[in-house]
Amino acid sequence: MEVSAVEGLPEVRAGDDLAALVAERVDPADGDVVCVASTVVSKAEGRKADLEEFAPGDRARAVADRLEAVTGDPKDPRFARAVLEESEELLTEAPFLLAVTRFGHVTVNAGIDRSNVPGADLLLLPENPTASAERLSAALEAPVVVTDTSGRPFRYGQRGVAVGWHGLPAARDWRGERDRDGRELGVTVQAVVDELAAAANLVTGEGGGGTPAAVVRGWEFGDHDGSDELFRADEDDVIRAALRDWRPG
Repeated sequence: MEVSAVEGLPEVRAGDDLAALVAERVDPADGDVVCVASTVVSKAEGRKADLEEFAPGDRARAVADRLEAVTGDPKDPRFARAVLEESEELLTEAPFLLAVTRFGHVTVNAGIDRSNVPGADLLLLPENPTASAERLSAALEAPVVVTDTSGRPFRYGQRGVAVGWHGLPAARDWRGERDRDGRELGVTVQAVVDELAAAANLVTGEGGGGTPAAVVRGWEFGDHDGSDELFRADEDDVIRAALRDWRPG
């Protein structure tokens, strides 16, 4: 398998044809998967915003005040309002805002970014990353994964994850297959879109590199059942249930 960054992409602006910009620099071959950072998808879709657009109400002020009391750092209630507007639910309000986005992704601050946003204060995640991936996939004639970076429970650091995908299943299902000793696998479902996103993030990088897309070549899904279930259902999520009852000491 080879993973290569797409070089030379310009600063993406609202209304740009992102698929055309990528296609000018790479011609995906049959079987290639194109991974595109949500930042440039959001920019093309006009998801920049300024803090002044988010007038804080009582809830936003209370959230900001609680954060400030717990962390000791000043918190802008306008940012809290932006997170609330982009969220279906806040699982934690301190020591950070852990949000369930409206499309099912669980992440800090509803995935709102404050870096690499020229001319604005904030960059919101795409409203529907899977629909964004579908449009890019149709134009590029290749499977597409829209990626973001997220922290992980129990570990330091961030890694790439998929927030939207089209043209390939989200996971490959090994259940019912046999290991080398002939034992039947009962629980293994591999989140391949997350793994592809993480691989892409190794070459696209962070910060000011300016390479927000990558092509994965030579990877095969294999002869497995597929599934599009990636975001765990609320009723099956024991961690989410525990967080609702947790309060920082």
